[in-house]
Amino acid sequence: MREGARLRLDYSTQSLWRADRMIEELRREQTPYAAVESVLRGFGAYAGEVIVRRTEGAAEWLEAGGGHWVRTADGRLWDPVDEARRCFAGHGSLRLLCRDATAN
Repeated sequence: MREGARLRLDYSTQSLWRADRMIEELRREQTPYAAVESVLRGFGAYAGEVIVRRTEGAAEWLEAGGGHWVRTADGRLWDPVDEARRCFAGHGSLRLLCRDATAN
């Protein structure tokens, strides 16, 4: 995705803004969900890793119930893959998910 779309993914919160815009563009173009399902999973996994890195080890990946979650130090669970799907549906934001998950 990064190579084909020339999307700069550097694990910064700014890169999540760019990911949100890319997902919004796919939605606006009415791309069928089946065609972007794996891309959305990838964006969600990327957003989860941004959260883990921004918390400097205070958050961790967790596999539960067939899904992958990020657990922050306060015990909250975050589902970045689902947030990418919500973003594609017009109801979510990877950037805001990261902001909320990393807020003190």
